[in-house]
Amino acid sequence: YDPKVTSISTPVSEVLHHKHGVCQDFAHLMIACLRSLGGPARYVSGYLVPLPGVVGAQASHAWVSAFCPTMGWVDFDPTNDVIPSNGHITLAWGRDFADVSPLRGVIFGGGDHTVDVEVKIRPA
Repeated sequence: YDPKVTSISTPVSEVLHHKHGVCQDFAHLMIACLRSLGGPARYVSGYLVPLPGVVGAQASHAWVSAFCPTMGWVDFDPTNDVIPSNGHITLAWGRDFADVSPLRGVIFGGGDHTVDVEVKIRPA
């Protein structure tokens, strides 16, 4: 897990070349592998409950959902090498990051703009 190596627009081939990236990269790579074998797979965007040893809880997180004929859609988190549980909070499913971007829009006008986002996770 290395956020300095890739960006939102980094292609899967570059992730393979560098052998580093972030959750989004690992999810896209796993989806590409599953689809190349004919398996239905989708990108999952959400958040992680911050726990010790969990990678990716400091920001939005990405993982994979693959369709298994006998079980339906099953989630996999390639970044943390786990089957997601209650600690994974799903916001959206899509073909890739572009389908589920948590923030999208158009800003008209000049000058610099910044967006600050804060998410707090509390037990129900």
